[in-house]
Amino acid sequence: MTMHLALTLHILGVVVWVGGMFFAYMALRPAAVKVLQAPFRLRLWEAVFNKFFPWVWLSIIAILASGYFIIFALIGGFGSTGLYVHIMHGLGIIMMALFFHVYFAPFNRLKKANATESWGLGGDALNQIRVLIAINLTLGLITIVVATAGRYFLT
Repeated sequence: MTMHLALTLHILGVVVWVGGMFFAYMALRPAAVKVLQAPFRLRLWEAVFNKFFPWVWLSIIAILASGYFIIFALIGGFGSTGLYVHIMHGLGIIMMALFFHVYFAPFNRLKKANATESWGLGGDALNQIRVLIAINLTLGLITIVVATAGRYFLT
């Protein structure tokens, strides 16, 4: 793998994940709230997450594999990187941990609530997902700024 390919995979992983969160949070969520009643909205979100989350898993794999390849195979380890790389790495790990929690906890509760038509429980699960995605989206946007401009202000 070359630096060009590794950077391409890294950037594509970030674009798919953070861009997907931005679209879901800033466009799809307000539209769904405006036009759909709770049962339909909860089912829509389950369907959306069923389509989006496999892409997030693939993005995480691409981001980790390409990032660690760049750091260890091409640069010589974390000791040879700037502070901005450490910040980018740390924020990325936090984002992944938040995603794992969303995937294995409130998303599972949403699916169970939809299956049993427990709309109140589904709404609670979806609200928790909404809050965690807002946090992850914010972290993702900060990480993008650190990754692209950090070398100029974080030495």
